Amino acid sequence: MLTETEGRAAVKLARKTIEIFLSKGKSPRPDASGVELSPVFEEYRGVFVTLTEGGLLRGCIGHPYPDSTLKEAILDSAISAATRDPRFPPVEEEELKNIVVEVTILTQPEKINASPKELPDKVEIGKHGLIVKQGYCQGLLLPQVAPENDMDSIDFLSHTCMKAGLSPDAWVKGAEVYCFEGQIFKEKEPDGEVIEEKF
Repeated sequence: MLTETEGRAAVKLARKTIEIFLSKGKSPRPDASGVELSPVFEEYRGVFVTLTEGGLLRGCIGHPYPDSTLKEAILDSAISAATRDPRFPPVEEEELKNIVVEVTILTQPEKINASPKELPDKVEIGKHGLIVKQGYCQGLLLPQVAPENDMDSIDFLSHTCMKAGLSPDAWVKGAEVYCFEGQIFKEKEPDGEVIEEKF
């Protein structure tokens, strides 16, 4: 788990990275951000960066698995959320003052070994995020998605399947389901105080 100070640093690093990238057109080095990073940022962690504008999603991309150091994953995810989310046009530099930055640090995903009938009981709303895999298809929804959208565990499983490009009932028909937890740090307002969000 990250401390509140580390969580604030994670969000600051994400924002600073986007600012530098939008103004200079190139990725900053993690140590050029001016943000003091503790040793936890050298650990390999999964992470997602979410951008919202006026309460609406503006970009969300991340590393589901701990495939790089936390600082590198935040850098890459922040730039991707701002400029490479295929659902949205790239963020403009002057738009950044209206955007709230959120960073979710993930635990290692673990396969839920349960029959389809038992699966919904294994999913804890507000605690678990989900990954559904079948063949080449894979979809992920963060832990905050279910409570923010009033989903129960069956809705959550179905929406994760659809995110993977599968039918909503793929989880009943043998798709693999993984769960993970996330620690969420976000700005209360654009470039404002950073809080840890709990559901």
